[in-house]
Amino acid sequence: QVQLVESGGGLVQAGGSLRLSCAASGRFREINTVGWYRQPPGKQRDVVATITSGTPTNYADSVKGRFAISRDNAKNTWYLDMNSLKPEDTAVYFCRCTATRYDGLRAIYWGQGTQVTVSS
Repeated sequence: QVQLVESGGGLVQAGGSLRLSCAASGRFREINTVGWYRQPPGKQRDVVATITSGTPTNYADSVKGRFAISRDNAKNTWYLDMNSLKPEDTAVYFCRCTATRYDGLRAIYWGQGTQVTVSS
């Protein structure tokens, strides 16, 4: 089983910055794809950014040039640096990963979510 713990959400003014972190722990052979998703109030959860080792990162069009995803494989931790934040970025942000278990199977895991609120 893999546990994901997020941190870094909060309240920020428009134009400000925040950094989200997600740390994975538990029993697994390898963390594969990691990513961030968000769910605005009353809307569905959508992808923000994903990263897989050895492939280009992927970003939602709405955050390109403002957000950056990165990962520290040694710490099993990944980050989302959010700059030039806008009120429409307000959402609950979830981290997600696929992990290879010791039995060789891959599974998807989600964090508990962290609130990001951008005031105008």
